[in-house]
Amino acid sequence: MAQATLLKIHPDNPQMKAIAQAVDVLKKGGLVIYPTDTIYGLGCDLHNVRAVERLCQIRGLNPAKANLSFICHDLTHISDYAKISTQTYKVMKKALPGPFTFVLEASSKVPKIGGSRRKTVGIRVPDNKISQCLVEELGNPIISTSIHDEDEVIEYTTDPELIYEKYRNLVDLVIDGGYGNNVASTVVNCENDEFEVLRQGAGEIDEYL
Repeated sequence: MAQATLLKIHPDNPQMKAIAQAVDVLKKGGLVIYPTDTIYGLGCDLHNVRAVERLCQIRGLNPAKANLSFICHDLTHISDYAKISTQTYKVMKKALPGPFTFVLEASSKVPKIGGSRRKTVGIRVPDNKISQCLVEELGNPIISTSIHDEDEVIEYTTDPELIYEKYRNLVDLVIDGGYGNNVASTVVNCENDEFEVLRQGAGEIDEYL
C-alpha cells in the first residue's frame, strides 16, 4: 500500500477542493484520519464493509463488538439510523454540535458490521467545520473510532504530523486541521431517556437536561 497523503485543511474555513479530495478517498473505500471538536478520529464510509473491517483491524477491534461512532453532519439524518424519543431529541438539539456521543437504539437501516446487527449506535455531531463538511459532501455518516496512543501518560495524540508519522503506512489520508484536544467526547446512554454518562469527557450533559 502507498503511503498516506498529509492534507492541510483550514479549520475555520475549509477549502472545498481539499474536502472534495478527502471525500473522494472515502468514497473509494479509503481510511481517513480527521479532526473533530475533541480528539482526532479514524473514519471511513459507513456503507463500505471492507473499509470498516480494515478500520477495526488497525485498532485491534472485533467488528461485531466494536463501539464505533457515526459522525453526522447535523440532526436531520439521525432518525435514519436510530430510534429517538422527543425528549432525547430535544436534549440532543441543545447539546449538538458538541463534544458528546449519544448512544441510541439502532434502527434497521444501520448496516451490519462484522456480520451482525447493532442493538445500539453512538451518534456524534462534532463542532468542527472540517468533519461537518466531510460528512455533508459524502452524503452519509462516517463510521469512526478515536486515535489512541500507546503512551499511558498522553492517551491521545494531538499533533497531526505525529499522527501522520505513526499511521502513514496504515491509512490513505491524514487531514492536518491543526492541533487536536486530548480529551475525548462525553458518552451518554439515552436508552429509556435515562441520560446515563458512560464516559465523562469534554462535554457536561447536565447543562442540557
